[in-house]
Amino acid sequence: MSAPLPGYGTHFGINNIPFGVGSSNAHPHPTCVTRFGDSVIFLHEISDRLKLSAVAGLPSNVFAEASLDAFAALGRQAHQAVRTRLQHAIANDETLSSLPKGAIEPIDQVKMHLPVNVGDFTDMSCSHHHVQNASEAMTGKRSAPPAFFNMPIGYAGRCSSLDISGTPVERPLGQYWAGKPGESEVVFGPSKKMDFELELGCVVGKPVSRKQRVLASQADEHIFGYVLVNDWSARDIQALEMIPLGPLNGKNAGTTVSPWVITPDALRGFKAASPARRQATLPYLCDSGNEAIDVKLEVQVTRPGAETSESQTYCRSNSAWMYWTLKQCLAHQAIAGCGLRTGDLLATGTVSGEGVDEHGCLLEHMRAGEKPPRGYLEDGETVTLTGYCGDGVGFGECVATLEAAKELDG
Repeated sequence: MSAPLPGYGTHFGINNIPFGVGSSNAHPHPTCVTRFGDSVIFLHEISDRLKLSAVAGLPSNVFAEASLDAFAALGRQAHQAVRTRLQHAIANDETLSSLPKGAIEPIDQVKMHLPVNVGDFTDMSCSHHHVQNASEAMTGKRSAPPAFFNMPIGYAGRCSSLDISGTPVERPLGQYWAGKPGESEVVFGPSKKMDFELELGCVVGKPVSRKQRVLASQADEHIFGYVLVNDWSARDIQALEMIPLGPLNGKNAGTTVSPWVITPDALRGFKAASPARRQATLPYLCDSGNEAIDVKLEVQVTRPGAETSESQTYCRSNSAWMYWTLKQCLAHQAIAGCGLRTGDLLATGTVSGEGVDEHGCLLEHMRAGEKPPRGYLEDGETVTLTGYCGDGVGFGECVATLEAAKELDG
């Protein structure tokens, strides 16, 4: 658990109304919360005042639970009804003084927790710019994986390494080539190539039953909301282990998740056209072509001991540039019949653009014969992802500090 950073109150206006799980000295047990500006509202304590029990299918103590799972599973109609009641209450009194006094706390007094229990985490690859840039960095040639234009490709990550924003990430130990890949000895030690990955994720709400299929055009009913994701990557460990299989320990040091779940309804006014398709899309992946989400994304890195104001921005990107949307990812994940459970997390993979200031990870800068703007991450550096749409709708921050590796016991 971690206290959110100051300065993101403008991300949480009346048009947002996110959901999260928080605790404080006055509320020692984590429960469900929302946020307006720099105020956190403990939902269980205002349930009677707002008559939330009148929402069809809403259990009486659903917001007293330590996760959003039960609420998320109810489906979009219930989420919309609660969000609307909250918006009406705030519109009638933006000072929140009419709500029970003990239900409101300033953001700097609240600790945030993972909002849902994640049973499965899938990291997809949705950015054409990223796969080309990464390919050029690794092989010297710009290319995309063979299946990239047919479907969103991905791999299964480990839920045990998911952390809420603010939780430090420890540099991992592992095996990697000492020099040029394939032409040097394999050594063991702390990773020397730690990287961030700027990603957007979606949280499954209403579950998808085993062997049930979902069209991309139907996916909104099953998406509870969206979060920022930093899928920390040990590039040297990853490079050795993922031939011929996918990443394993190179991705398991930590995956940082932002604390506030931003609902599809909050993002409804920020839809954009997807990039032009290179080939025909199969029916289960088809959408209107205007389902991309226009989130302006940034990555900042702060040196040890420096103030946040001294952070250097390494990336300005946008989730609308991705070839595949998260709704298409959800449809593709379900097509083989695995089913999706409430709380499951699907992420986009690195969100990158065309320009050199739009690379969503450091790997994309590491082209042979070119001088990168910097090396890989150093111990003590803090990486902060942010995302903002406009009109009081944003994601706040997704932040973590890289700590030195611990020595191997024994």
